[in-house]
Amino acid sequence: MTEILSSYVAGGWHTPAPTESARLVLDAATGEHLHSVSSAGIDFAAVADHARTTGLTELAKLTFHQRGVILKKLGAYLMERTKSYHEISFTTGTTKRDAFVDIEGGIGTLFTYSGVARRQMPNSTIHLDGGVERLSKNGTFVGRHILTSRQGLALQINAFNFPVWGMLEKFGPMFVAGLPVVVKPATDTAHLTRAVVADMIDSGLLPDGAIQLVSGDVTPLFDHLAEQDAIAFTGSANTARHLSGLDCVTERGTRFFAEADSLNFSLLGPDAGPGTEEFDLFVSGVVAEMTIKAGQKCTAIRRTFVPQAHAEAVAEAIIAKLATQGVGDPREKSTRLGPVVSDKQRTDVLDAVDEILAGGARLLTGGREESDRLAAEHGGSYVAATVLQAEDPWADAVHDIEAFGPVTSIITYSDTEEAVRLAARGRGSLVGSVVTHDPEFATEFVRKIAPWHGRVLVLDRDDADESTGHGSPLPNLIHGGPGRAGGGEEMGGLRGVEHFMQRTAIQASPDMLTAIGGEWVSGSERRLGEHPFTKSLADLRLGDALESEWREVTLDDIEHFANFTGDTFYAHMNEEAAAANPFFPGRVAHGYLIVSFAAGLFVQPDPGPVLANYGLEGLTFITPVSPGDKLKVTLTAKRITPRETDEYGEVRWDAQVVNQNDEPVANYDVLTLVAKEY
Repeated sequence: MTEILSSYVAGGWHTPAPTESARLVLDAATGEHLHSVSSAGIDFAAVADHARTTGLTELAKLTFHQRGVILKKLGAYLMERTKSYHEISFTTGTTKRDAFVDIEGGIGTLFTYSGVARRQMPNSTIHLDGGVERLSKNGTFVGRHILTSRQGLALQINAFNFPVWGMLEKFGPMFVAGLPVVVKPATDTAHLTRAVVADMIDSGLLPDGAIQLVSGDVTPLFDHLAEQDAIAFTGSANTARHLSGLDCVTERGTRFFAEADSLNFSLLGPDAGPGTEEFDLFVSGVVAEMTIKAGQKCTAIRRTFVPQAHAEAVAEAIIAKLATQGVGDPREKSTRLGPVVSDKQRTDVLDAVDEILAGGARLLTGGREESDRLAAEHGGSYVAATVLQAEDPWADAVHDIEAFGPVTSIITYSDTEEAVRLAARGRGSLVGSVVTHDPEFATEFVRKIAPWHGRVLVLDRDDADESTGHGSPLPNLIHGGPGRAGGGEEMGGLRGVEHFMQRTAIQASPDMLTAIGGEWVSGSERRLGEHPFTKSLADLRLGDALESEWREVTLDDIEHFANFTGDTFYAHMNEEAAAANPFFPGRVAHGYLIVSFAAGLFVQPDPGPVLANYGLEGLTFITPVSPGDKLKVTLTAKRITPRETDEYGEVRWDAQVVNQNDEPVANYDVLTLVAKEY
């Protein structure tokens, strides 16, 4: 009996007793027995309870910034251990080149979400969503949206093809959102996920209960999921449909997010014929997506759209380039195309190829016979790089059947309108790419196919050198798609965190909204007194404010500013022309003169806790300022954000400039860095 892979549940490691129901896992390249996988004996009620009690309690003690700091440290810790992950990854049939995307790319998402937490979110457990909405005439009743951590667990159900990236790209935003995570990896690659999770636990960086790992069947956990929980699934569209119908989803309100395999496309633009740079980029892109991870990517190019006139040239170029891609053991440096993950996956891929052929396509290269030869030669789960061509562009098989391996189908189109309709025929995809140097074609095509796709890459000679390629989702942008692709959205920077939080509309008085949201709201209490610029973060409070003296704006001020800065726009220098402008009563002060005078009115010149002014946001000029008008500014501490790793923090100040008639002249936020102690 081979070793049974252990799970980490309820705060400890669990290894099932030997059982006939355990799934045997083999080395994809050699066929060697590796281990078995089973979840027998796991107390799934305890898994849910540990997440909701220990996990939620410990995570609630951490602010977004503190969670971000942990992710940064965790990423560095895992990056030091990637060599061992690559050794394990070879057994899944993945070359070192391809594993880099999975391993280093996955760890990289932790750094991205560390930055999201520390730079785009407050040092708090409440995140504000959007601005304040005035709900009453006098402003005593206002509202805004807040985001809070849901009081449940997040269950990941991941696909076999990216055992590290798939887990970490979900864990990053889930952790920042304050959710304890239960990881369910795919059986065939669970040993690689387990190695990474074991190091995450051994790092000592994560709070108790923040992560659990179930190696094997997770079905019993569904009975314990409820309203505050979430399931994030990556895998086949059929499995996604099954999971979306679970009782916990349909009856108890468990949130379900799916990122499903889809028939993604790449399209060669009409302008990109043989001999152009775009033609070569297109061919290289298709071949890369066929060979990276042996085509086992949810973003791989399944449908290759080409103008009818270039179909033969494209087929010849793809086949010629595939012939240069070394096939064999992923441990060999010369290998570009390794085996698929298992014999079962090999069977599924070849059966799908046969279905597409029976549905009206012809074989150009690869297929079952060549795959059998490779498997016999190398002894593993090999599938030959296979190129098909649809005899009829509208044959159902090439748009409905996915061969999840190194397989693509060439499909011709006659004009832009047909290309748009063919792209949409996939019924929703994770990604589409168009290779063209024609902005007019790209604009029309992309705008029309965007509703059917989660991501669109436009590739040409200008962005090719720095493009990450068709098949590379990036943590800054969403990964997901409509329809067949599951309808979910993963990552997307801050959107990925918000995805797993609860958005709530709060209606209250300005004072109450300030207290609840942790950001001063106009109309709530201001405290005048000691100049707020003399206060360190330890002493400063929301609502601490300064009301300045008055300053008159003269015609000499306006002319001096114009001559000094070079801004001699007619509204400042020509009375007749300015008066003819419907927005001005005559010559008016420069907007930036108003901002400069305001700074002079509220600045505290002596050395103190304010270290730097690093920007303005939301600057709006409201009432024009004429020579002879007087200005006054009220400055109020609006948001206070200490930094976790520095001896200072950020303070956002509300600046309101009014004239002698108490009319608003300008509003904006002043951003400063302030010492924690002074």
